[in-house]
Amino acid sequence: MKAFGVFTKKELLESVRTYRIIIMLAVFAIIGILSPLTALLMPQILGSIDLGGVIITLPEPTAMDAWGQFYSNIGSMGMLVVIIVFSGIMANEFSRGTLVNLLTKGLSRSTVVLSKFTAATIIWTLAYLLSLGVAMAYTAFYWEIDLQNAILAFLSLWLFGELLISMLIFGGTLFASFAGSLALTGGAVVIMMLLNIAPGMARFNPISLAGDSLALLNGAASARDFIPAVVICILLVIVLVAASIVVFGRKKV
Repeated sequence: MKAFGVFTKKELLESVRTYRIIIMLAVFAIIGILSPLTALLMPQILGSIDLGGVIITLPEPTAMDAWGQFYSNIGSMGMLVVIIVFSGIMANEFSRGTLVNLLTKGLSRSTVVLSKFTAATIIWTLAYLLSLGVAMAYTAFYWEIDLQNAILAFLSLWLFGELLISMLIFGGTLFASFAGSLALTGGAVVIMMLLNIAPGMARFNPISLAGDSLALLNGAASARDFIPAVVICILLVIVLVAASIVVFGRKKV
């Protein structure tokens, strides 16, 4: 347990030195600011565009428009940043060979995987909570907030980020390369997007946690509709982390 704490601390300190945590916090803070502002200013922006006499009239923006922007921005730009920032979290260890001395001195390979997953989770959680807090503060400033199923709606998006992190760690461990980590995660996301086209699959597809959770906030969907996807997402995270431990245990560093 002591080794786990020490190695996790080392990973967090390294994320500061490599600006990984700074990039995450900065990008997600910007997303939190831009989401409500985009919803607020969009009618004015479109109204100022000259379309040859065609006038575009949009209804007054609401708090739900701001949350729609938030989910759209986190689900696209935010998740892309998560993939880029954490894609080398395991792959870099193979290319640099920095773990050889630690492993020969008795550091458990499972500790390495769990510490890296924990450190990435802490960074992702801080960035996400910062973005959520900023977006909520700005949204509350401009509109009244009336949300339904808020805890599950916001937790769902965070869970999908955890799934991406576990995929990146597994891909980096399996292929021992940056490209392999990206390929496995990107391929899995594409497969989930294709599966989501099939009728009835959205209830079980983890990608719906990133793309459809707004329906929870506005009451268009119930919490019961998302429980299967949440459970499957959690199980996948556990399986991927466990598989990473098994693969890394047999991998030559």
